[in-house]
Amino acid sequence: MKLQWDKFSLDFSKKTHIMGVLNITPDSFSDGGQYFDKSRAVDHALRMIDEGADILDIGGESTRPGSEPVTLDEELRRTIPVIEALAKSISIPISIDTYKSKVAVQALEAGASIVNDISGLRFDPEMPEVISRFKVPVVIMHIKGAPKNMQVNPQYEALIPEIMDYFRTGIEIAAQFGIPENMIILDPGIGFGKTFEHNLLIINNLEQFAVFKKPLLIGPSRKAFLGKILGGLPPQERLEGTAASVAISIIKGAHIVRVHDVKEMARAAKVADAIKQERII
Repeated sequence: MKLQWDKFSLDFSKKTHIMGVLNITPDSFSDGGQYFDKSRAVDHALRMIDEGADILDIGGESTRPGSEPVTLDEELRRTIPVIEALAKSISIPISIDTYKSKVAVQALEAGASIVNDISGLRFDPEMPEVISRFKVPVVIMHIKGAPKNMQVNPQYEALIPEIMDYFRTGIEIAAQFGIPENMIILDPGIGFGKTFEHNLLIINNLEQFAVFKKPLLIGPSRKAFLGKILGGLPPQERLEGTAASVAISIIKGAHIVRVHDVKEMARAAKVADAIKQERII
C-alpha cells in the first residue's frame, strides 16, 4: 500500500510511518504551552525529524476532552508562521490538524500537504472542496460529538460497526467532491467520544478496518486510557504504555502512528515491523 501525491511518497508496505505531533497550543492535554513560541515549535519539529518522524502534524487548537474552540484568527496566528518556516527547509510532508476549511487553505498555501480533520469532513461543509482543489490526502477521523462534550458518557450499540459506517459516509462525502479514494487515510479516533474500554476494543480490532483497503492511522500517544491502566500516571509518564499500544496497533494493522515521543516510538515501531514482517528491516 502506497500513498503518492505531489513530491511525496509514503510506502506503507515497507514500514510503519511515524507522525510527530506538534501542538502550538497553551492547553493541549500532554504538552500544552511547551511549543507555543514559534522558534521553540520549529526547533522541536526539526528535532522530531532527526528522531525519525515521517510526517509532521501541526495543530493550533486543542481538541482534548472539554476544550473550547479557538477563533479562526488565533488558529491561523499560531500555525501559519511555523508551517511557512518549516516548509522551506524540510522534505517530509506537513499535516495541518484542523477542521476549519479556512485554516486548511492557508496552511496548504503555506506549505502543508495533508489535512488531518478530526471531524471526518463533518464540521465544515467547505472542507471537502478545499481538499479536492489542492489534491492532497485527508485523514478522516471518527468522532462522536465535539471535543467539548465528546467524553460525556459516550455510548454505542456496536462500536466497530458504527465506526465503519462513519468511515463509509466520510468516504462517500469525499467522493462527492472528487477526492480520490487513494488519497484517504482513516483514523478510528482513540479518545474522541470513547470510553477507556472502547479504546481497548478499537486497538484490539484494528484489523477489521482493513476491509477499506486504506492506510490506517492510530493515535494512542499519552492518552488517558493508558494512564488509567498504569494506575493514574500523568501524560509525561505514559511512555511505556504508549510504546505497548503502538506496537500492538502495528501488529493489528496500523500504517501510521501519531505520537509525541518520536525517537522512542520510531524504535518501538521498527521492532514491531520486524516481528510483523518476520525479517530484520
